[in-house]
Amino acid sequence: MTFTLFLQQVLNGLLDGVYYLLIALGLSLIFSLGGIVNLAHGAFYAIGAYLTLVLSPYIGFGGSFVVSPVAVALLGVLIERVLFTRFYRTDPIYSLLLTFGLAMVAEQALRMIFGAPPLSYSIPQALRGQVFIGDFIYSFYRSILLLVAVACVAALWFLLQKTAFGRVVRAGVQNPDMVGALGISLQPYMSAVAALGIGLAGLAGVLLAPIYSVHPAMGAEIITPAFVVVVIGGLGSFWGVVVAAVLVGLVKGLMVAFGYSAGSTAAIYLLMFLVLLFRPRGLFGERITRFE
Repeated sequence: MTFTLFLQQVLNGLLDGVYYLLIALGLSLIFSLGGIVNLAHGAFYAIGAYLTLVLSPYIGFGGSFVVSPVAVALLGVLIERVLFTRFYRTDPIYSLLLTFGLAMVAEQALRMIFGAPPLSYSIPQALRGQVFIGDFIYSFYRSILLLVAVACVAALWFLLQKTAFGRVVRAGVQNPDMVGALGISLQPYMSAVAALGIGLAGLAGVLLAPIYSVHPAMGAEIITPAFVVVVIGGLGSFWGVVVAAVLVGLVKGLMVAFGYSAGSTAAIYLLMFLVLLFRPRGLFGERITRFE
C-alpha cells in the first residue's frame, strides 16, 4: 500500500470520528446537565438525513444545511419539554427506557413514511471534485465535512467557555443544587442544551446523507459508537469527547489501512475496554456528585 492510500484511509477513519463526535457531544451535554441517557439521539440523526432528502428539491442542499438542523433542534426542544422534564430527578434507568422506546417509535415512523429500502442522495454538484496536495488526492466534500466539524467544535467551545450561558451550564453540570440556591433555574438552560445537542445530531445527518445510504435504522447503527466515544472521553468533559472521537477515528482508519477492515469496529470496543481498565471515568472524566 502506498503512503498516499494509507493517508486516505486514515482520513476516512477520522471522518467516521467526526460524525461520532457531532452526536457524542450532544449526548454528553444532555446527560451531564439533565441526567438523561438519550438512546433516541441516533433517531434525530436519521431524521436530519431524511429531512435533507425531503427539503433539498425545494431549497437545495444549502437550505437543508440550515433548515434541517434547526427543525430537528425544535423537535428536540418539544420532546425535552414534554418528556425529558419528567425524568431529570429520577434514576437514569427510567430515562434510558423512555428514550429506547422513543428511538423505536421514531425508527418505525420513518419506515412507515419512507419505506424500509435505503435511499440515496447525491453530493451537490458544487461540492464535488477532488483536493490535490502534491500526490495526495482527497474528496472535496469530505474535506468540507472535516472543516465543518472543526468549526462546530470551536463554536460550541466558545459558547460553553466564554459566555454567561456556558458558565451557568458548566456550573449546573458540577453542582446543580448550588445553582438552584443562587436562584437560577436550569430548566431553560436544559431546553437550550437539548436544542444544541439534538441539533448537532440533525446536522450530522445532513452532512452524511450525501455519502451514506439513508435508511430508518441508521440511527440505531450510530448510537453505540457514539456512546463509546462518550465513555472513552469521560462524562462532563468537552475535550474528552473530542479527543476520544479523534482516537476512535484513528483506530478505525489505521485498522482499515493495515488491511483489517473487518475488525475496525471491534477495535474501538477494545479501545474502550483498555481505557476503562485504567481510567474507569474515561480519559478526562470528572466526578459528578449527582450520580456518585
